Amino acid sequence: MRIAIPVWDDKISPVLDTASKLLIVEVEDQKESSRFEIFLDEYELSKRCIRIRGMNVDTLICGAVSQPFYRMLASSGIEIVRDIAGHPEHVLDAYLKNKLTTPEFYMPGCNKKRKKHKRHLFLNTLKATTRKEEDKQAP
Repeated sequence: MRIAIPVWDDKISPVLDTASKLLIVEVEDQKESSRFEIFLDEYELSKRCIRIRGMNVDTLICGAVSQPFYRMLASSGIEIVRDIAGHPEHVLDAYLKNKLTTPEFYMPGCNKKRKKHKRHLFLNTLKATTRKEEDKQAP
């Protein structure tokens, strides 16, 4: 399996669309067997996708990514793990140990539980407001 991680200043690049360097790690039996870096000098997203796919990447772990780029990569068969932040070595280690879903690796503002909770609160508030309005209109 090949894992790609966009790197910028010893951390995961905050935006995949503009990342200039990818760390490519070859993994066998849940252990790293080799690694190398490539530079992404393509600016057009479709060309970036072709370049990444040409590296035989199976999984791409990244920070933010635009929806168009996400769809291109996903439709080419690459699994994308997005909204991840941290030092690439720690992120890779957590991914290989199936522990990347802990909040310490979420990008700021991307805590999935918090988002779900906020949406739940919003929907409950909306329902309560609608009920109050309906009660006012009842004869």
